[in-house]
Amino acid sequence: MSYMALYRKFRPDEFEDVKGQDAIVATLKNQIKANRIGHAYLFCGTRGTGKTTVAKIFAKAVNCEHSIDGSPCGECEMCRSIAAGTSMNVIEIDAASNNGVDNIREIREEVSYRPTEGRYKVYIIDEVHMLSIGAFNALLKTLEEPPEYVIFILATTEAHKIPVTILSRCQRYDFKRISIETISARLIELIEKEKWDVEEKAVRYIARMADGSMRDALSLLDQCAAFYIGETLTYDHVLEVLGAVDTEVFSRLLRELLTFDVSAVIETVDELVIQGRELSQLSIDFTWYLRNLLLVKCSDNMEDVLDVSTENLERLKEEAGLIENDTLIRYIRIFSDLTSQLKYASQKRVLLEITLIKLCRPQMETGTDTLLERIRAIEKQIEEGVISAAPVKERAVCAEQISEAGSEKKPVLPQALNEDVKAVVKDFRSVVNETSPLLRTYLKKARLSAGDGNRLIIVLPDEVSAGAVGSEAHKEEIRGLIAQKTGKQMDLDVRHMEDGGRFEDSFIDIEKVIHMEITIEDD
Repeated sequence: MSYMALYRKFRPDEFEDVKGQDAIVATLKNQIKANRIGHAYLFCGTRGTGKTTVAKIFAKAVNCEHSIDGSPCGECEMCRSIAAGTSMNVIEIDAASNNGVDNIREIREEVSYRPTEGRYKVYIIDEVHMLSIGAFNALLKTLEEPPEYVIFILATTEAHKIPVTILSRCQRYDFKRISIETISARLIELIEKEKWDVEEKAVRYIARMADGSMRDALSLLDQCAAFYIGETLTYDHVLEVLGAVDTEVFSRLLRELLTFDVSAVIETVDELVIQGRELSQLSIDFTWYLRNLLLVKCSDNMEDVLDVSTENLERLKEEAGLIENDTLIRYIRIFSDLTSQLKYASQKRVLLEITLIKLCRPQMETGTDTLLERIRAIEKQIEEGVISAAPVKERAVCAEQISEAGSEKKPVLPQALNEDVKAVVKDFRSVVNETSPLLRTYLKKARLSAGDGNRLIIVLPDEVSAGAVGSEAHKEEIRGLIAQKTGKQMDLDVRHMEDGGRFEDSFIDIEKVIHMEITIEDD
C-alpha cells in the first residue's frame, strides 16, 4: 500500500478528535442532540484549522443511525459510507474549479430529490468565496429556503469576499488559530503512535512554524521525519530541513547591528547563505526574536507568553538591556516590511544586505525616525576616538562668529511710492512665478490694488487662502521678492472677500492685467 501523509492518516473521525475548536464542536453537538439543526452553515478561518474536517464529521453525525452524545458512532452503514466517500448524501464541491452559474444550477436541480438513505443531504462547498457573482445569486434562493432534508456547509478562508446576502442566511462559525501547546500535544500523541524518536524542542519549533495550522504542522513533521528516517529527529535537524536559523545566530546578528559592524553582519549573511538557509524565513524569525525582546523589556512576567526555554529567556533579558525600546520598534517595523518584500523579490540576498547595511549606517537614511540612531552612531564614534568633540574655546569662537554674522545690519531700502506699487501690480506675474509652489497656488486667485502710500493690497476669495498668504513667512517672502525687483520696501495688506461680498472695482484681477491665465508650475 502506498504511503499516506500524516494529515490524511490522522484526520479526525469524530468530534472528540478535533483539537483547538472546543466552542464550535460543543455548539454543533448540542444542536444535533436537541434536533435544532440549521439549514446553512458558514465555516470561516485560516487554512488547516479543521473547517472541512468538522463539516464531514457533522455530515456523518446528522445521518448517523446511532449517534453518541451528538457525535457519529463510526460503525453504522451511513458512517462507513460517508467516511469512505461513497455516500450519495454528502456532496463535496470545490468552488475554486466549479464556480460558474451552471454548477450552482445543477445543485438547485439536485436538491429537489430526497436522499436515498439517511435523513439529510449535505452539500459541503469548499473555498466558497471563489464563486462568481452570478453563481452566488443563483445559490441565494436555494440557500434561503432549502428543503427540510438539505444542509449547506460553506467553508472559506476569506469571509470578507462573500456577499452580505449570503452571510445573513448562514450560521457563521469562526475557526481560530490553534495554539502552540495544542499543536505540540497532538504531534507528540501522533509521534508516539508512529513510534518515532523526536526531541521535544523540535516538536515545539514545528508547532510554532505551523502558525496555528494543524495541517501545516503535520506536513512539516512529515517532511522532517522523512529526511531522517531511522534517526532521532533533533532540533538542529529540523532547522536544517526547514532552512531556519537558531536563536544564537539572531543574538549575534543583533549585537553586530548595535555595534554598527557592517563587515561582521555581511559575513553572518554569507555564512547563512552557504548553509542554505531560507532568507525569507530568516526575516520572519528575526522579527519574532525582536518581538520577544520587546516583550521582555516591557514586562517582567512574560514567561507564559514567550515560547522559549529558561536558558533562552535569560539570554533575552540580558540582550534586552543592550537596546532601547524605540530602536526595537523601528527594527521590528523594518523587518516586517522586509518580509513582505522578500516574498516576491528575485534578489533576496541583495535586499537583505542593503537593509542590514542601512541599519549599520543610519547616516545613509534621511527619515526623522533615524535621527536617534544617527546620534547614537556619532556618540559611539566619539567614545572610540574616531572623531573628537570641538574644544570649548573653539566652540565659543564659532558661536561668537555666528552671533556677529547674524547681527550684521541689513541695508535699509527706501520706501516705495504709490507709482511703484502700481508698477508692481501691473507686473505682479514676475513676482508670483518666483514664489514657493504653495504660495503661488493661492496667489493665482488674488486681486490686487494700490493702497495709500507704499501699501499693496492683496484680496483673496476666502478666509483660508487669506490666512495662508497673510502668514508672516509668506508676507516676508513676497516683500523680499518685491524688494529684489524694485529695490524698495513695500507694505502688504492681505484681506479676504467677506461672505456675499464683491471685489471692489479698484482691485485689479491679475489674470486680466496680464491678459492671460497664470500657469502655476510646481518646482
